[in-house]
Amino acid sequence: MLTYNFSNIGSDSLYEYLYKCIKNDILLGNIRPGEKLPSKRTFAKNLGISVITVENAYAQLVAEGYLYSMPKRGFYAAELEIEDSMRDAVPKEILQVANGETSYFADFSSNQTDSEIFPFTIWTRTVRAVLNDNRIQLMINSPCAGILKLRSAIAKYLREFRGMHVLPEQIIVGAGTEYLHNLLIQLLGNDLVYGVEDPGYHKIARIYESMKVRYEPVPLDQDGVSVQELEKRSVDIIHTSPSHHFPTGTVMPVSRRYELLGWAAKSEHHYIIEDDYDSELRLGGKPFPTLQSIDVSDKVIYMNTFTKTLASTVRISYMVLPQTLAEKFYRELSFYSCTVSNFEQYTLAEFIENGSFEKHINRLRNYYQNKRDLILQALEKKPLGDYVTIEEEEAGVHFLMHLRTELKEESIVTQAKSRGVKLKPLSGYYADTAEAAKQENTYVMNYSSIDPAAMERAAGVLLHILRAHMTENTFEGEMKKSQE
Repeated sequence: MLTYNFSNIGSDSLYEYLYKCIKNDILLGNIRPGEKLPSKRTFAKNLGISVITVENAYAQLVAEGYLYSMPKRGFYAAELEIEDSMRDAVPKEILQVANGETSYFADFSSNQTDSEIFPFTIWTRTVRAVLNDNRIQLMINSPCAGILKLRSAIAKYLREFRGMHVLPEQIIVGAGTEYLHNLLIQLLGNDLVYGVEDPGYHKIARIYESMKVRYEPVPLDQDGVSVQELEKRSVDIIHTSPSHHFPTGTVMPVSRRYELLGWAAKSEHHYIIEDDYDSELRLGGKPFPTLQSIDVSDKVIYMNTFTKTLASTVRISYMVLPQTLAEKFYRELSFYSCTVSNFEQYTLAEFIENGSFEKHINRLRNYYQNKRDLILQALEKKPLGDYVTIEEEEAGVHFLMHLRTELKEESIVTQAKSRGVKLKPLSGYYADTAEAAKQENTYVMNYSSIDPAAMERAAGVLLHILRAHMTENTFEGEMKKSQE
């Protein structure tokens, strides 16, 4: 089955990108003349896109002569008289599309949600209800913080399931956390020092960099962010994920949480941005209590998103501001328009209010737990299990895998890539190069979009790489002995 990754789609539409990927594979000889392509329905399901998208891509390829169709039999690659020298002349950017991000059958770096678990039927029913019941409201401009119906639904959800007692007026809705961070910097001030966890999610640092504010990487210990390190670096605002740190999976103990809250209370400029990005996905037991729920000094800014629980393409996030900051937001930034459409807001509000979101979360946990178990089983099964150590918490959709080998990390990544497996080393998430070097051969394994059916093949790839190295070393050792 052809597999393409749509994370680097750029400005192309889905069908345009798919068309380019297939076309490039044909030009490069990866799809051979006469080779049958997947059926439209099967291909769409595998890629997590609509059938009409595949249909449009196929139609364009047929029109240009790259494919031909046979009634009731499907689509086939056309015979193209392309000399090898001409194939070598394919533009570099085409090679990257065809052989780079699009060639993985197992991409452990991707944090995209699995399309199979999206509640299409219930969501469609909710959409119809919104169109029938909210026609007038849909045509009215949304308040700057988002429609009241959605903010009220989120407030009720946070109270019942996260133990957070907040008002709808404290909740600000936006299209993605990047937009909300932009608002926060304007609200808090660009003359302050922002702290980011090291290791951590690099996008946060890039956001601060793009906004021309000073930020400091803050090293972690076994309990998370250290107050001593915050003070050493004169940090004013710290961004942290206490309930499930990315990428290490560390859960901040309650003693450290109170210590961090104490630090925040010492200065009027000190605030904690609590990124609770995947709290709903704790697979064993209830989600951990939030920092915000035990904060008595109004120093925690809570952030969460629906991209992890619904779909990567549902760009709806929100933040909960302390009351003083909420008042400042309405006073100084109310001229901003909400970046999420009314239609999406009313649909999500109804989805939460009618209990569908809660049911979906329960189903999601079971789904990911079963998927994780299958993936771990494949990795820990001997003989590969002799080389593998897994570090995981009962939360989120990623874990750490350590490989016991003398083979260099860079070599493993390169070899795995050439065989269709994409790995992301833990070292790549460090700003401190010295600390990064200590993490050799530890990999961050995102499994949300991994097909368990492909795991035996992925495990086989890793085993082949590790065993080939062992054989090579054994051969070299025997050669040295014979020479002696």
